[in-house]
Amino acid sequence: MALETVEVPLTGKILKVEVKAGDKVSEGDTLVILESMKMENPIVAPVSGTVTKVSVNVDQVVKTGETIAVIEY
Repeated sequence: MALETVEVPLTGKILKVEVKAGDKVSEGDTLVILESMKMENPIVAPVSGTVTKVSVNVDQVVKTGETIAVIEY
């Protein structure tokens, strides 16, 4: 098993968290919705696997490079 760390691609605010630790996800599934520049951006799973950690909460302001989640695959 390997770990994939999903990082914030652009600074913004977390509007919705779609997954929790233990959830199984497929590549392309939405993990969180990030608002940036008044646009809602879905942040999707880059791999299929199991979410082992979610590092963000609703209404949290995040910066580029911060960890959103970790997926074991």
